[in-house]
Amino acid sequence: MKRILIPAGGAILATGLLAAGLAGTATAASDVASDPMAKSAAAAKAIAQFWAESNGAALKAATQSNIWDNNDVAKLQSKGGYSPDTKPGSASPIGQEKKPAVKTQNVNFPKTIGKVFFVNSKGEKKWCSATSVQAQYRNLVATAGHCVYDTAGNTDVMSKWVFVPGYYQGKAPWGIYVGKQAFTHYDFDVYEDYDRDYAFVTVYNGIHVGGGKARRVSEAEFDKYQGIKEAKEIEISEAEYKKCSLDPTETDSCFVKKGDEAQPTGPDYPGAQVAKVEVGKAKYEAAKVGKGNGYKFGEPVTEIVTDAEAAAYKKNQEKDAEKYPATVVKDERGNWTITHYYVQQWFKPGTATKYYKVSFYIIEGFVRDAGRLGDNVGGQGVAWNQPTGKYVRAFGYPAAPHPDGNKSYTGVTPKWCYGKTTKKLVGSAAKKIEEHVALKCAMTEGADGGPWLLRYSNSKRLGYVNGVTSTFNDQDGNNRVDYISSPYFDGETASVYKAAAKVWSGKII
Repeated sequence: MKRILIPAGGAILATGLLAAGLAGTATAASDVASDPMAKSAAAAKAIAQFWAESNGAALKAATQSNIWDNNDVAKLQSKGGYSPDTKPGSASPIGQEKKPAVKTQNVNFPKTIGKVFFVNSKGEKKWCSATSVQAQYRNLVATAGHCVYDTAGNTDVMSKWVFVPGYYQGKAPWGIYVGKQAFTHYDFDVYEDYDRDYAFVTVYNGIHVGGGKARRVSEAEFDKYQGIKEAKEIEISEAEYKKCSLDPTETDSCFVKKGDEAQPTGPDYPGAQVAKVEVGKAKYEAAKVGKGNGYKFGEPVTEIVTDAEAAAYKKNQEKDAEKYPATVVKDERGNWTITHYYVQQWFKPGTATKYYKVSFYIIEGFVRDAGRLGDNVGGQGVAWNQPTGKYVRAFGYPAAPHPDGNKSYTGVTPKWCYGKTTKKLVGSAAKKIEEHVALKCAMTEGADGGPWLLRYSNSKRLGYVNGVTSTFNDQDGNNRVDYISSPYFDGETASVYKAAAKVWSGKII
């Protein structure tokens, strides 16, 4: 059992801590660190909606955890060693499935596994692997400590943390489970000691987001509503706009967007449009033929009019000759004609005035309770102080390329590794690793946090979590991950697990 001691000359934080350090051991209570996550049902609901809205857009945008760089993918070293601190122990899994009548050679993936999603201190959307585990209230998730606590300069819990079992391309078949309280070892919470790189998180009841019914409401009711809502805008005619604006019973909002007027320009301006401008006979006859402002616009247009129409035009002409420049003539037969003359004027196109109506909807039944995590997918057992050299099956969602750039995985579907654990350990002074156990496996980042299942039953899809993927290693030096490692689950791990397993979390809705 490794303990991190207070350095000489360091501050004494508490009498109990000093006593534990001097004794070289710690009580179970001092091993456990606990931190709140979503502190209220309302906060949890907002977090679930953040990930689920727009057909899971935020879930799809997340990328795998990437706290490891190529310098960390080191060769395994025989360094330190784990030491069982109590007798071997375990907690049985829950939700066992019926054994199939015909045995299969395929690996049946456990329903309990999925991805945890979170936002780190850089504002990045990330994910790791995880599993549901047995707990008193069927509400517990096991994963790596670095998938819960942000080790990039601080050890605060990740923001907007959720678990999605059975996750696939934005879909949450059993619901989204928001983290309520995180439990880890004191040494990881305070010292970022990767020999304690595990965490157990209690989660609220899952919720399903989507599938609700839209109800049309007034703008005032829309503004007051705190749930999911939508405003739909459509273009309408000027007559519809006038009717809408004058109707006191109208619940929709109607408005106008005034367009820009056309601006004069030359004929060579891209997209320029020509219009005709009426001028007097003398100006028309002096105008050039061709394409340009002031050039002739077609032939003169002569219309035959009545005596009254001719008289009315001449009267307007006396008042405003520029606005009425046409030539009015009475021929020898007594017929009146008005001849109009036009020249060109080129314009930049303007935008037309448009009218709109906005309808308001609230989405009722959009968020609904999915029940407890363990009731929906079951929960793996947990084992501690087990010997190495035992077969385990490790599951996860690898996605990162190998250090040589080879990208073998997509992170879309879960993968697995199978083999015996080994005492070959990962030496990393920066991450204080001395007590990890290893497994031959080529999974890359994204698989971190995934469970190592001891005594896994392929028919029941259940076993005992005896580790979680923490590091990725290159044993043969070919720049490819070939081993993964996990903290050794000992009695202190059991203390953290047991503390978390008895904590109730409750419902969001």
